[in-house]
Amino acid sequence: MTAPKENQTTRRRAPGMSPEERRAMIIQTAIPLIAEYGAAVTTAKIARAAGIGEGTIFRVFADKDELLQACIAEALSPEHAVRELDAIDVSRPLPDRLAEAAEALQAHMSRMGAILGSLGHRGGKHPGTVRGAGRDESTTRIRAALAELLEPEKAALRRPPEQIAALFFGLLFTQPRTGDEPDLTPQELVEVFLHGALSGGAE
Repeated sequence: MTAPKENQTTRRRAPGMSPEERRAMIIQTAIPLIAEYGAAVTTAKIARAAGIGEGTIFRVFADKDELLQACIAEALSPEHAVRELDAIDVSRPLPDRLAEAAEALQAHMSRMGAILGSLGHRGGKHPGTVRGAGRDESTTRIRAALAELLEPEKAALRRPPEQIAALFFGLLFTQPRTGDEPDLTPQELVEVFLHGALSGGAE
């Protein structure tokens, strides 16, 4: 009867996982818990969700604060958003490409907002970096990925793809919220961006 227990112990300890892999796994497990509970989340709760012992967390993080800062940096990282933008098929019609890009970037912003909001950040200084990507570099990389999506239509654009990408990125981040009107869907936002505020029948 001891073999199953040993197997369970082996799975929980995940001996094949490097410190960096374990660190990344803990961060990914912790992010949704931090979004839900904020700084009040305990390392014991994170450990249970990750299927590891609490002591394992402190073998790769000096303390809880270091773990929280790593989670903030990961939430702000452009890596995931850039990968999603790069995966969009450039052979699809431009409105479809931009709508998919809008969905990916809105999800990215929601992740950032959930983490920063739960931990009490209210604007101000960019609270950390991840793999060297601070606020400016993050913005630059996302804009570059958007510009690549616009490249097939370069000849038809009023301005260079990089400038159009910057405008689109800015619209996503500054879309006004009104109390009596629902937010624009990604498709509606793209339609207004590409064709302006006038309806098709207006002269």
